[in-house]
Amino acid sequence: MTSLPPASPLTTDLYELNMIQAYLDRGEDKEAVFEFFVRRLPPRRGFMLAAGLEDALTYLETLRFSAAEIAWLKSTKRFRGNLIDFLENFRFTGDVHAMPEGTACFPNEPLLRITAPLPQAQLVETRLINILHYQTLIASKAARMVLAAPGKVLSDFGLRTAHGAEAGLYSARASYLAGFAGAANVLAGERYGVPIVGTMAHSFVQVHDNEMQAFEDFARARPDGVILLIDTYNTEAGARKVVQLAPRLKADGIAIRGVRIDSGDLAASARKVRAILDAGGLKDVIILVSGGINEDVLQTMMREGAPIDGFGIGVNLAASVDVPAFDCAYKLQEYAGKPKRKLSEGKATWPGRKQVWRAYGTDGRMAGDILSVQSDRQPGEALIVPVMRGGKRVAAPETLATIRERGARDLARLPEPLRKLEPDASYPVTVADALKALAAEADRSTRG
Repeated sequence: MTSLPPASPLTTDLYELNMIQAYLDRGEDKEAVFEFFVRRLPPRRGFMLAAGLEDALTYLETLRFSAAEIAWLKSTKRFRGNLIDFLENFRFTGDVHAMPEGTACFPNEPLLRITAPLPQAQLVETRLINILHYQTLIASKAARMVLAAPGKVLSDFGLRTAHGAEAGLYSARASYLAGFAGAANVLAGERYGVPIVGTMAHSFVQVHDNEMQAFEDFARARPDGVILLIDTYNTEAGARKVVQLAPRLKADGIAIRGVRIDSGDLAASARKVRAILDAGGLKDVIILVSGGINEDVLQTMMREGAPIDGFGIGVNLAASVDVPAFDCAYKLQEYAGKPKRKLSEGKATWPGRKQVWRAYGTDGRMAGDILSVQSDRQPGEALIVPVMRGGKRVAAPETLATIRERGARDLARLPEPLRKLEPDASYPVTVADALKALAAEADRSTRG
């Protein structure tokens, strides 16, 4: 598994550089602790699935300013020589602790903690949020779809409607680790090893004067796993042509794997097409649908028993249309050994280096989390683990297969109301007394 080529280190907010200039001018470079977390979940979202850590670590490992980037920064005349020198020689040397990808997580639980000299920890803020937020957002959306349609084949068709090429690539990765079967994005296959899937477009059929000839030409050009798009003109007529064509292809060793429907009342069309295929002896041919699919549609189709084997999901996944962003933050929790806490109305934070302990019931399901300081001891499984020391990974990157297994395990262990996507379902996260005491200490220090 490989990651994206490193983005330019100029992929940051100006205020990061402004602050670092001031830190360097004052010699403010003691050890700082920042944590990335989601403050709260929007309505109808009961859980998240952590994602993006691998790309975040790659970013930290490879963060370098090129000569051209340094020259451009100099040309702006915004920054003094001490900042230019700092950036020119930048190497991340800090420690990183994180929840492994594929872990179910909840508000106020740190997904990642950075411990590093203050200017370093500040510089990486924007890009880390950019990577972790989006992949966690999409993995969480994909997980809901996986839960809504157990046993069905789900594929990411979102590249063309994603908000940029990188978003499309990250969507393919995040949805795959959440349980999707693959993605239409070819680059996701090359970069991450995500299985790539695809059929044909209506334009291919329209190029031909005869729809059946279009089906045959496509099948002979791509004889493995043939999927034919049958709704360009009339869905039922397209299905009948597939039945007529199948024996001729079979004689040449080509099997039709499935058909795809991309318009109209998908469930009703699928029922009619299933009847046509079955009557024509094509009971093994699967039906795939696409267009306007989200978890609500999936639940409805499952409840109604629609004869659909798989779903291609586009903008509702890659743009997470109902919830396009989480309320997330990367905040200072400790500096120079002292706890730090933000007290802004509606945005107060819990200070210090934190850990999350997870308890399980006798049925193996998650029963509740405890959020406390790292040095505390609480019952349950500790979720935040070291992943980088001194700027170096502590272990080889996890494979996507390993992350998928963890994601499937955690989705299976969610409480049933969360698994059923009940709109008001919640999960208990308890703040331990030790963390409350540290917050009180930080408050006294702030007032003093």
